[in-house]
Amino acid sequence: MPRLSPVQQRFILHWGEMGARWGINRTVAQIHALLYISPKPLHAEEIAETLGVARSNVSTSLKELQGWGIVKLVHVLGDKRDHFESMKDVWLLFRVVLDERKRREIDPTLAVLRECIAEAEQDKETDQYTEDRLRALHEFFETTTAWYLQLRQWPTSALTRFVKLGGKARKLLGLGGDA
Repeated sequence: MPRLSPVQQRFILHWGEMGARWGINRTVAQIHALLYISPKPLHAEEIAETLGVARSNVSTSLKELQGWGIVKLVHVLGDKRDHFESMKDVWLLFRVVLDERKRREIDPTLAVLRECIAEAEQDKETDQYTEDRLRALHEFFETTTAWYLQLRQWPTSALTRFVKLGGKARKLLGLGGDA
């Protein structure tokens, strides 16, 4: 990849900062940003050189991105090296990231909540307030997860229209204006 323009540099740096805020390694996020804006697949040496990071760090980061399912290995005719490209469809990318976060964060939390509630029902030392709070949190996660799983099945075109409804959805539900 040729030298990065100021806009490309700014985007890659920002994506790295945002990744760090979301609990993702900064370099992993920067590599994803680079691959996302790259018009062609890149090999690990190009990525390391472009971003000024160690080749070993690039390899580890690429494995993590592949594990998330947002970067894939591709082969380029006439080049024996492995090349990588990012998923380009932002709606699909968003769905894949949400699926992975659900699997890594929400599903284990639901399992622990279920276990805690079951224990609280048997444990005489657990006060009713704690049990009620755990049940409320469990119900919230169950409800939002069910909602997400329903929306997850919608085609992108329908999901886009739904999201763009914005304040109009409030009016349709009889909840008032755009406020």
